[in-house]
Amino acid sequence: MAWDWSAVGDFLPRFLDGLLVTLQALVMGALVAFALGLVWAVALRSGPVWVRGPVAVLTEFIRNTPLLVQLFFLYYVLPEWGVTLSAMVTGVAGLGLHYSTYTAEVYRAGIDGVPKGQWEAATALSLPRTRTWGAVILPQAVRRVAPALGNYVIAMLKDTPMIFVIGVMDMLGEARQFASETFLTVEAFTVVGVAFILISYPASLLMRALERRLVR
Repeated sequence: MAWDWSAVGDFLPRFLDGLLVTLQALVMGALVAFALGLVWAVALRSGPVWVRGPVAVLTEFIRNTPLLVQLFFLYYVLPEWGVTLSAMVTGVAGLGLHYSTYTAEVYRAGIDGVPKGQWEAATALSLPRTRTWGAVILPQAVRRVAPALGNYVIAMLKDTPMIFVIGVMDMLGEARQFASETFLTVEAFTVVGVAFILISYPASLLMRALERRLVR
């Protein structure tokens, strides 16, 4: 159980490779979550009944099932239906789809928080529906909920190790493989744990600062 600094040096190149994969999955997954969540929110807020119903059922289903099960479904079940995705694409899609259901609720709260007078003003000016949403409602709504969206990015970061189970060699995957080859588990997993702290804690402080600034 003695700490071996030479093992840390040996693991570092592989750790950096895993860190790059983790950050790529996080950024791409967040973009999918933000974009898809906005689609869900607009559909639930202003779509026709035949759209709102299925979207509500789908988002509730995704939100109330584990991310790990969704990743297994995308990676192992979809190929049975002729849809085959790489492990990385599956991980990004799974993270983005799962968290899009949470960002959708954040967007909805932001949209509902826009003063009613803004809607009435847009109607009085005869603005097209697309311009009302794009130029009046969404800019105000997104600004209100930016800190909450940032918090979900941090939560997504802490869930990225799950993509290891479908073969993506992120930080955890590299640590697991290094440990299985060298039996130096303490050093590898400690480095990964410290890395998550060094990324997530400053990000949480940044989100708090952003929230205070937006409140002012």
